[in-house]
Amino acid sequence: MPEPTQDTAALWFGREAESLSAAEQSVLAAARQRAIISRDVEQGFAEQLSFGQRLADQVAVFGGSWSFIIVFAVILAAWVLLNTLLLVRPFDAYPFIFLNLILSMLAAIQAPVIMMSQNRQAARDRADAAHDYEINLKAEIEIMALHDKLDHLRTEQIEALLTKQQEQIALLTRLLQAAPPRA
Repeated sequence: MPEPTQDTAALWFGREAESLSAAEQSVLAAARQRAIISRDVEQGFAEQLSFGQRLADQVAVFGGSWSFIIVFAVILAAWVLLNTLLLVRPFDAYPFIFLNLILSMLAAIQAPVIMMSQNRQAARDRADAAHDYEINLKAEIEIMALHDKLDHLRTEQIEALLTKQQEQIALLTRLLQAAPPRA
């Protein structure tokens, strides 16, 4: 990646090139080269995930769904019905101490797994935000460059128009001087 020149850094950022962050230097270099900087941030994250991380994400997706709530409600209702009404000798009689133990263990395992998934999602969101910043910064630089080009073209057109007008005035002056006086 070529180094941004002092002129372009001062022009677009108002600072010296050495004081620019790595992202700003990268964006400035990409803008100077007219290179595309957009990329699929999600793909980079997905390729780095281990089996455990993918499993944690799936547990978090299922654990935060209506399917989980419905399945869990059905299992709890079946447990209670089985141990209160259907079995002569219930394996977990009221107050359902074994059920409480299972629910506590499930919560103790599910909470950290969901937190791991949320932490990964937060890291993914930070990477997305950093990438969005780079894209927005490059777009802003490109827009400012277009404004400069338009200003330059407008200045050239005005100068050409003034030159043309001066030539026309000079021609009219010569014609008036060369014309015979009217009587």
